[in-house]
Amino acid sequence: MTQKISEPVSVKMVFDHQLGKAKPEQILWHNKIYPVTQVGLRHIVRDGRKLYHIFSLVSHATFLRLSLDTEKLSWTLEEVSDGISN
Repeated sequence: MTQKISEPVSVKMVFDHQLGKAKPEQILWHNKIYPVTQVGLRHIVRDGRKLYHIFSLVSHATFLRLSLDTEKLSWTLEEVSDGISN
């Protein structure tokens, strides 16, 4: 089941200068660490002058969608899904 969350989270991210790519490695949400086991789609969304990077991630059997506000440099957990349809 997919749930809309829209809560701030802490994210551990790594930048590989050789590949020129940044990748989230861990998400801390409600005092639980979710290790990122797979990075799916990444895209950019503009809201007026604001720019957001949207990441679709998997942590074991949990799907997470994160947004990075590039103005505030803050992370928001937008959605969580356990992969089971409603």
